[in-house]
Amino acid sequence: MILSFFSSQSWQSWDVEHRPVIPEGMPFLVDDDLLFEDGPAAPRPASVVNRWLRELPASGAPAPSSWENYARAVREWVEFLAEHGVGLFDSRERLKAGLSRYAEHRAAGPVRARFAATTWGQHMSILSLFYRWSIEEGFAAAEPFTYRSARAIFAGTGRDVRVNLAVRRTPKPHVTIKYLEPDFVDLFRNGLRGLAPDGSPDTGFSGREMTRNAAIGDLALATGLRLGEFTHLLRWEIPALPPSPTAIPIPSRCRAGSPRAASSAPPGSPTTRWPGCTATCSWTARPSPMDRAGGHHDAGASRCR
Repeated sequence: MILSFFSSQSWQSWDVEHRPVIPEGMPFLVDDDLLFEDGPAAPRPASVVNRWLRELPASGAPAPSSWENYARAVREWVEFLAEHGVGLFDSRERLKAGLSRYAEHRAAGPVRARFAATTWGQHMSILSLFYRWSIEEGFAAAEPFTYRSARAIFAGTGRDVRVNLAVRRTPKPHVTIKYLEPDFVDLFRNGLRGLAPDGSPDTGFSGREMTRNAAIGDLALATGLRLGEFTHLLRWEIPALPPSPTAIPIPSRCRAGSPRAASSAPPGSPTTRWPGCTATCSWTARPSPMDRAGGHHDAGASRCR
């Protein structure tokens, strides 16, 4: 199936009385044999798709970029169905079978064919709009999607909505975790210490407080505290060191609801972090200005050796 875009350039030579009302740059589909119908009053599915595309500007999609995305989503769906002998307006049973195979193809098929959950959800939304339009216009008797009823609340106002069960669930932003790659972690820790990427002394480095920076960086990596938590972290909240070095993580607890608490935890519930012994020693072994002023010595230094 060929995807092209309409242009009204030189329309006067088309043997038409008036300029076509098709929007400039509107995408359209045509079969490989360049035919739009199989006979009088027998339009092919591509012709139905093209009619739906032409109505998009008046249906809440005025941007040309949206027209192209819609056309590509439907074309890929049509081509996939054709490979498996399923028609665009086939029976509901066959369409659902085709959708199941399509979902598997986009989730676990060849790497280049896979869709992220957000991209898959966008394609399912486009196809849902197309099939609902096709049913209302009498071109389709069924659609492949199953819906459930839900209640959406926005600004204190609720309304009933239909949820497409074919859409994959995506994690909410506050539970999405991004991890640093190991090679970047090593580069980061060496940089805080004023070292070159390979760990050798960097003769061009002219920073200050490298020991402090390295200790804080190691503690941040070991605890996994969020930025807001670590910004308000006090030295006195670091757990007491064990009598001797150990490979077992040291539990550190804070109270949710305070600036140091995890934003995803329920208010008032304790959260637990597990810094390593080395990272905790690095931090506690560094004398604070208060210790230096009072002449005190942090016993943590001796337990780190």
